[in-house]
Amino acid sequence: MQISPLYNTPINWANKTPFFLHSPSYLLINKPNRKLFQSRRRSQYFNTSKSNISRSGVFFKGMPCDSIAKTSGGYGGGDENGSLRNFKLNESTFLASLMPKKEIGADRFIEAHPQYDGRGTIIAIFDSGVDPAASGLEVTSDGKPKVLDVIDCTGSGDIDTSKVVKADANGCIQGALGASLVVNSSWKNPSGEWHVGYKFLFELLTGTLTSRLKKERKKKWDEKNQEEIAKAVKHLDEFNQKHSNPEDADLKRVREDLQNRIDLLRKQADVYDDKGPIIDAVVWHDGELWRAALDTQSLEDDSDCGKLANFVPLTNYRIERKYGVFSKLDACTFVLNVYSDGNILSIVTDCSPHGTHVAGIATAFHPKESLLNGVAPGAQLISCKIGDTRLGSMETGTGLTRALIAAVEHKCDLINMSYGEPTLLPDYGRFVDLVNEVVNKHRLIFVSSAGNSGPALSTVGAPGGTSSSIIGVGAYVSPAMAAGAHCVVEPPAEGLEYTWSSRGPTSDGDLGVSISAPGGAVAPVPTWTLQKRMLMNGTSMASPSACGGIALLISAMKAEGIPVSPYSVRKALENTSVPVGESPADKLSTGQGLMQVDRAHEYIRQSRNIPCVWYEIKVNQSGKTTPTSRGIYLRDASACKQPTEWTVQVQPKFHEGASNLEELVCFEECIELHSTEKTVVRAPEYLLLTNNGRSFNIVVDPTKLSDGLHYYEVYGVDCRAPWRGPIFRIPVTITKPMEVKNQPPVVSFSGMSFLPGHIERRYIEVPLGATWVEATMRTSGFDTTRRFFVDTVQICPLQRPLKWESVVTFSSPTAKSFAFPVVGGQTMELAVAQFWSSGIGSHETTIVDFEIVFHGIAINKEEIILDGSEAPVRIDAEALLSSEKLAPAAILNKIRVPYRPVDAKLSTLIESRDKLPSGKQTLALTLTYKFKLEDGAAVKPQVPLLNNRIYDTKFESQFYMISDTNKRVYAMGDAYPNAAKLPKGEYNLRLYLRHDNVQYLEKMKQLVLFIERNLDGKEVIQLNFFSEPDGPVMGNGAFKSSVLVPGKKEAIYLGPPVKDKLPKNAPQGSILLGSISYGKLSFAGEEGGRSPQKNPASYRITYVVPPNKVDEDKGKSSSTNSKTVSERLEEEVRDAKIRVVSSLKQDTDEERSEWKKLSASLKSEYPNYTPLLAKILEGLLSQSNVEDKIRHHEEVIDAANEAIDSIDQDEVAKFFLHKSDPEDEEAEKMKKKMETTRDQLAEALYQKGLALMEIESLKGETAETEGTKDLFEDNFKELQKWVDTKSSKYGTLLVLRERRRGRLGAALKALNEMIQDNGDPPKKKLYELKLSLLDEIGWDHLTTHEKEWMHVRFPPSLPLF
Repeated sequence: MQISPLYNTPINWANKTPFFLHSPSYLLINKPNRKLFQSRRRSQYFNTSKSNISRSGVFFKGMPCDSIAKTSGGYGGGDENGSLRNFKLNESTFLASLMPKKEIGADRFIEAHPQYDGRGTIIAIFDSGVDPAASGLEVTSDGKPKVLDVIDCTGSGDIDTSKVVKADANGCIQGALGASLVVNSSWKNPSGEWHVGYKFLFELLTGTLTSRLKKERKKKWDEKNQEEIAKAVKHLDEFNQKHSNPEDADLKRVREDLQNRIDLLRKQADVYDDKGPIIDAVVWHDGELWRAALDTQSLEDDSDCGKLANFVPLTNYRIERKYGVFSKLDACTFVLNVYSDGNILSIVTDCSPHGTHVAGIATAFHPKESLLNGVAPGAQLISCKIGDTRLGSMETGTGLTRALIAAVEHKCDLINMSYGEPTLLPDYGRFVDLVNEVVNKHRLIFVSSAGNSGPALSTVGAPGGTSSSIIGVGAYVSPAMAAGAHCVVEPPAEGLEYTWSSRGPTSDGDLGVSISAPGGAVAPVPTWTLQKRMLMNGTSMASPSACGGIALLISAMKAEGIPVSPYSVRKALENTSVPVGESPADKLSTGQGLMQVDRAHEYIRQSRNIPCVWYEIKVNQSGKTTPTSRGIYLRDASACKQPTEWTVQVQPKFHEGASNLEELVCFEECIELHSTEKTVVRAPEYLLLTNNGRSFNIVVDPTKLSDGLHYYEVYGVDCRAPWRGPIFRIPVTITKPMEVKNQPPVVSFSGMSFLPGHIERRYIEVPLGATWVEATMRTSGFDTTRRFFVDTVQICPLQRPLKWESVVTFSSPTAKSFAFPVVGGQTMELAVAQFWSSGIGSHETTIVDFEIVFHGIAINKEEIILDGSEAPVRIDAEALLSSEKLAPAAILNKIRVPYRPVDAKLSTLIESRDKLPSGKQTLALTLTYKFKLEDGAAVKPQVPLLNNRIYDTKFESQFYMISDTNKRVYAMGDAYPNAAKLPKGEYNLRLYLRHDNVQYLEKMKQLVLFIERNLDGKEVIQLNFFSEPDGPVMGNGAFKSSVLVPGKKEAIYLGPPVKDKLPKNAPQGSILLGSISYGKLSFAGEEGGRSPQKNPASYRITYVVPPNKVDEDKGKSSSTNSKTVSERLEEEVRDAKIRVVSSLKQDTDEERSEWKKLSASLKSEYPNYTPLLAKILEGLLSQSNVEDKIRHHEEVIDAANEAIDSIDQDEVAKFFLHKSDPEDEEAEKMKKKMETTRDQLAEALYQKGLALMEIESLKGETAETEGTKDLFEDNFKELQKWVDTKSSKYGTLLVLRERRRGRLGAALKALNEMIQDNGDPPKKKLYELKLSLLDEIGWDHLTTHEKEWMHVRFPPSLPLF
């Protein structure tokens, strides 16, 4: 996910390529300007490789016809890979290049078999969502609906519609947020029950579309705001002309109020933040189907548009295949699906143009533009949205699982998935297990992108490049694509693999890439983009190209009565592909080559009577049972120094349900084994293979090989049908590294020549003791700008490949330096590639000299743990390679606080979308955690067991939401949590886990979760080093730096942080995290070594926060109590009675009556006791659902007066005239008592003032109009004597006072300041007051905006997962 670049955004070639020598011949114009993609650097989908600024694809030369291909009965040769020496575009070839089909033989196949254009096949598109209104996705070539279903598998568009209401006599219902909605009288609803819910529009839209809408809405809002500012300025000018120099205090206040209004409007423009309009949703059952309608009035300028009653009701898309558009402004298509008996409404939108583009490549049909058709225009599709809009467009485990369920339910033939990420373990995980079931039992063919992390080897991503059941596709570009789609002026002479296309092998030796297909196209995109189509490139585009080609094959197989099996189809594809490149090792880039539909069809026809079998390969080194791999991958130097023997187990796999007697018993094949290089890889000559499988040994001898990359295969051929070609293959990849012998350890590669798309690979055994590299790249011999990818990869056990990458642009011959970490003793691949279009048209060769200098400081412990004690940690440092400067630096800059759940709820998900193909129902565990922030901070939830893995985990999915006490959601996330800025306050975090195994979920009911935050600059702790073990305590022996000499160790001591430097709010058991480094870059400045993160080799450091120090005052006896035991007992009894009266409920009349009796009894027993009277006032205020409100407020005033009268105000005032001695214990006690009394007095005055205002409001008149004394004003002035009435605690009364006087501007100003200063969670009453003030002033645009924000701050319920 965010940690790896497995996809790119679109590339704006027209603006970014500096090497055009003349204009291209043809250009497709979308809207006024040509819109092409610039690449992205997140991994959720494999759309275009590394950024055009960072990375964008380069070509990699693929492999030629070798001995394996020659056995395929003539299907492996030819020149259909796009080789065009004298390439020239015309209009038709230009248009055809935008949607490449010739490269894979699809055009030839459809020309020969026009009825086999994908008809009868259904493709499930696992992606970001497909727009059913997009150009080319309306119907198939034979007139059938193109899109059969549109599903949001993530739940990001789900609305809680469990609230049921009834219509009144006027046909009106109350929406979920209280709006009055008119239902259409023609809608059938036998039950009369209407399910209501709501959704913020922006929660459904992509970031790009949201930005566009915000810009449009802001423009309109600004116009209205400027109108109001103009009015306010006019009113002020009129007042100034009438009162040029007002001396009267009231006139001054009026002028101040007018100025406040202007200031408020201007400030509002600065702080404007648009959360978007709200959609009301209504769901009902019409007697036959669940239907839904939306009220979108808030999206429209015309109040008559978007009304609920005018909406054409929709049902689940698969039933009627109808969709809607929110408004003309957004032009965004949506689909509605109803679940859970009307309690959940799913509004389905796409979260990126990616999915529609992918679907268009595979299946688009343009009746008037056949050259722009997708590969299989006759195929139908279902859209399974796996990209979660709440997470940008990242896939989730829930989305993946539900997508598989939907694909099986719809009886799909194919799945295309252009998403993925790096993996810890290949061919492993919950999703892979489910895919295996879908492929083996339900016979779906799963096609997926291999990834965009090339050009280095072992960069294929999961699941496409790492899973045995999935056909992983690499990205290929032909000269026609380069000239047409990419608009280069001089295309390459031959078709090549894009350089950024990920390479195999996997870490367990599997090939990684199965086949290749065109990796770029100008294809349909959603209507909200305001254009028909655009260019994207990446393995995301190669996968649907291959998938469309396979749909043609399935169409033919069904028409010709040939059983469809993923096993036979894959074998046909791999054995008929055209090799790309010049060496066997190019298979690691292109797989078996560029797929050819027509040849694969002939192969399938010829093998229609061959059993549908997949050959599972398991390889172990002889004498070892673990690890088990799918190929042989000798990467390290030690593995290349002697021959090794390997045991290969070949296990035929039939589809589930195969007949024991007719298929399994009868299965027997005589296999002739071949090695592509017998001097290196030796294998037996023959093998008799039965259903129960067979093992054999092979010997690999790399000892005589030269340094570098070598690729071989052992493959089996059916003796009785050699035309079938290899029926199984055992890949053998050897990367024999060069040994670094010179001292100091320096490696130089001089005179490397580069042309566009060329890649140089070097393999180096990183010396033991090396921890980082300083490298220099020098270029010469070229004219125009050159762009290079520089990648290094190391593979360590049970880790994702350790990859470092850089994109370097040279505008002129010069040198550039890099530094990156390495692991000693492991082979490092250095891959240097010139970007495929960089330098095209120049014909100048770029000469590169690359120098690598290894550095390293070996230490006795990589991860340092400080246990919270005062003892330092001893670190032994040693330079094994050459002299190094030991300049240690360590900081602690993060804190993690652990939490256990306060609640755990396990439930069964009963909906069909959560029922697995096996029949098992998915379970959900919801864990609730509570945490509090004393100050605002950016926090990141961490669950070490689950984080950073989606595919290589046995757990299905996870999702979390962080909300405040008002239910406002501040953050959402999944396996890859992001930091979210939270204000001070209390929060709930709900963690949602899914699996079908209840035992797994039961074990996680007490799952520990960490809340992580970065320490502020002043909180960051710089740790100290010492040369003596007692240094931290004695304060001497500080260590700064020294020079390490090879062969001699040096010990240093890392001291713990000083206890009083620990950050506040770091409870016992918390963990402080940071980093530590030991060396310093040779080209770093003075500041370079002080921050460990700036050094290429840094390590994690952890400090466990110890128990807090014991409070010295705790346990000390207080001064002698002068009260007798009898007096103290009476006080305890009195206080106990007060606690009882405070705890009584007052929900019913009977309870309120009991409370009043007890209160009256206590008042007579303890007359004028202020704490009691304060509690009685508090009890009155807690009463709800009071019928006689005026009487209730009068009771509040009476209770407040009693509390006020019980206090000797003169005594309190006199006390605060003098300062008390903080050393005097009795004086401090008296101070606390007086402060409490003062607060009780202020609270009584405050509540009295509120009650007086409520009575005035209810009666509709003020005390002044009655000719009596102004009680409110008198009470307010009394309150001013004791507290700051502008404070957040008492400011409401000031706001009401200003409003009462007609100074609405001053009232709003005071209210805004009070809201801003209030550190607690927002109080709904304050914002309701603000709304009423805005409404009273008449600022409708601000009222509308504030109403939208009210629903953000105070939602009625938490959203669904």
